[in-house]
Amino acid sequence: MKDNRDNTGREGGSLDFIRTIIEEDIRSHKNDGRVHTRFPPEPNGYLHIGHAKSICLNFGLALQYNGLCNLRFDDTNPTKEEQEYIDSIKRDVRWLGFDWEDREYYASDYFEQLYEYAVKLIQKGKAFVCDLTADEIRETRGTLTEPGKDSPYRDRSSEESLDLFERMRKGEFPDGSRTLRAKIDMASGNLNLRDPVMYRILHAAHPRTGDAWCIYPMYDWAHGQSDSIEGITHSICTLEFEDHRPLYDWFIRELEIFPSRQIEFARLNLNYTVMSKRRLLQLVNEGFVHGWDDPRMPSISGIRRRGYTPESIRDFCDRIGVAKRDSMVDIVLLEHCLREDLNRRAQRVMAVLHPLKVIITDYPEGKVEMLDAVNNPEDESMGTRQIPFSREIFIDQDDFREDPPKKFFRLAPGREVRLKHGYYITCNEVIKDEATGEITELHCTYDPETRGGWSEDGRRVMGTLHWVSAAHALDAEVRLYDHLFTVENPLDQTEGDFKDYINPDSLEILSDCLVEPSLAKAEPGDRFQFLRQGYFCVDPDSTDGRPVFNRTVTLRDTWAKIEKKLQQK
Repeated sequence: MKDNRDNTGREGGSLDFIRTIIEEDIRSHKNDGRVHTRFPPEPNGYLHIGHAKSICLNFGLALQYNGLCNLRFDDTNPTKEEQEYIDSIKRDVRWLGFDWEDREYYASDYFEQLYEYAVKLIQKGKAFVCDLTADEIRETRGTLTEPGKDSPYRDRSSEESLDLFERMRKGEFPDGSRTLRAKIDMASGNLNLRDPVMYRILHAAHPRTGDAWCIYPMYDWAHGQSDSIEGITHSICTLEFEDHRPLYDWFIRELEIFPSRQIEFARLNLNYTVMSKRRLLQLVNEGFVHGWDDPRMPSISGIRRRGYTPESIRDFCDRIGVAKRDSMVDIVLLEHCLREDLNRRAQRVMAVLHPLKVIITDYPEGKVEMLDAVNNPEDESMGTRQIPFSREIFIDQDDFREDPPKKFFRLAPGREVRLKHGYYITCNEVIKDEATGEITELHCTYDPETRGGWSEDGRRVMGTLHWVSAAHALDAEVRLYDHLFTVENPLDQTEGDFKDYINPDSLEILSDCLVEPSLAKAEPGDRFQFLRQGYFCVDPDSTDGRPVFNRTVTLRDTWAKIEKKLQQK
């Protein structure tokens, strides 16, 4: 899968549209040639991979053009914001590899300045205190084809509105009884310009300002002005804010403040998942997943726990680039970026997920050999390790067939195969449970001249198996994760709720797995390639002596086969 994009955002030799704008601004010496961006999350939930695209873009632009990027929390709704979310957002940004240095800001830092800006608009006759309820404001707003109706309080004098606004701040009125609205145009074709609400009364303690305020700015009022206060030169937003830009520009003109320029790009939509905080919260609260960091979730904390690397996420965001139209990105590309990265950095180890005992009958009892194993053939600097070999080993059940079909090149009666890093073995006898007929163990012989898995006489075998020594293997739990949904776009279905399309096989827990003893010291977050199985990550649920592994991704894309199987059911 070839990628034509370099780290400057150029694809096929041309700049994307955002960088084209920035470079033109630099050439014209606009804003003294400065580039200053920001990542402005609302601290009302956990970030997901769609936010990762915005993080990589905003911080990446600042790095590319020797500029600055702020981390600003748009904390204007105290009823939904928590310190837990702030901490998780900072952790996610750092994990992706970015640093905001000393530029951590909050919209609440500017509450006093925003209040003064509002006073200025009232004095100019561009804002008024309105006594309509929220429902009444909605009813008079109009539709896309019909103009709205002026509020009966629209012509209130500036003096009266100033007095009422000050009394709103002092807490003299109950929640919802009054708002401050901009006075723009109730007949505008853009609904955002139909006298939008700037402040509402809300007697609620704020995580940072406590009880200092009982009126809070609306997002559309605080967001753009916060950009201006911070001197943000390029305000990068997703497409849903395109219709809000005329409102932000109106505020800038009327206040005569720094003209931060908003540029919109298409948000990331990834198939087989959902990218909505509200719907992700439903999955958490209704028990479809085990929290925000469930490895099936598209949250950054979830993909981190699953074993994704920040390098693979940055590579993915760079490859998909920025566009002006929404589209669906295939998760196959994300998994490809991950495999490429893990192939370079993950140590190869052996793990048996469905154990089947093998006794090598002519190998000396009690003997243990230490065999050399390459840690990563892609990186010689990772060196080698030693793994124990003994008379009794375990292989995977899928690697044996008593009556093998055509093109089955693994172990079968009378057949010789190679043990990775070990010896050639031949199956001579199959032992079964007399009551059930289940295969319980295999009896094999070995060729002592094939140590290391190679024959000096040049004979070739078709199959190579992974294995672990029975006396030395560690018990382990392995969690096999797959896509959370069975359809590409769960939100675009004609029937049922999006939760009706949750994949019933998105998690399979294997509790009787065995892994090689070198993994005894593995720490949560360590990543490995289980030979012939896939890439796995140590989960925080691990305990001393019993590691838990999450499957991060298969060695190759198997979803097409899984999807076909689901359709046949």
